[in-house]
Amino acid sequence: MGCECIRQKIEDNDDELMKKQISYKDIKDIENESNIHDINEDFENLKNQGWQIPSSSRENFTSIEKNEQKSLDDNISKNEKYADYPKNMLNLINKIRQDPKSYAEVIENSIQNILEIQSDNEKDPKYIYKKKVKVALARGEPAFTEAAEDLRNKTPLPPLELKKEICVSLPEKEEDIKDSSYLREQVKILRETTNVDVFFKDLIKIPEVSALLMVVDDSTKSPGKKRQAVLNPEYKYIGITSKFIGKTFVAYFTFSKQ
Repeated sequence: MGCECIRQKIEDNDDELMKKQISYKDIKDIENESNIHDINEDFENLKNQGWQIPSSSRENFTSIEKNEQKSLDDNISKNEKYADYPKNMLNLINKIRQDPKSYAEVIENSIQNILEIQSDNEKDPKYIYKKKVKVALARGEPAFTEAAEDLRNKTPLPPLELKKEICVSLPEKEEDIKDSSYLREQVKILRETTNVDVFFKDLIKIPEVSALLMVVDDSTKSPGKKRQAVLNPEYKYIGITSKFIGKTFVAYFTFSKQ
């Protein structure tokens, strides 16, 4: 099909014209007009017809094609790698609920991974948690100590059940992850048919770190809110959805009593 379109561009079929060189732009024009999908096959067909194709044209075109495919493949492989994130998070959260006193020790042992940052820029974080990933902290060690003490005073709770009906739909665009109104709107839709109580998002792709910082909840606005959700004795169900969208990993959590 591609070669028929090329022939239509040729007024004279003499040998001299057939030996003209095709530029990268020509190849792009041909592709756009003829809807060519397998460019490698068409390059071979063009060569068989007597066209001389500079190696740079082929390399330029295939390098663009390879970059686009690599980006797609990278995203697919990342999502395959973290496909068990919801299941792993559910297991971790339930272990914390069932044995909060033991997890208090995990929190205390994690304090050694807190690093204090020296910076003249007030916008820079004062602390980071560094193990497998680097996460900015607001209060640092005091938040960890408070969380550990809180867990020591908690009684064991039954495990939560993953409920698909209260799971938040994932956005299609990366910019929606940064838009706080997206999550609120999705929960608003869920609440029309379900009983979602608490909801929040997380951007940490490592389940162990995500669960830890969720329970520590090192926040200045509403410290401990996430921990209260994880350890709420009235909650029976949890919704977890996660995915790499572009270069960003996002996970959404919802909790429900029924």
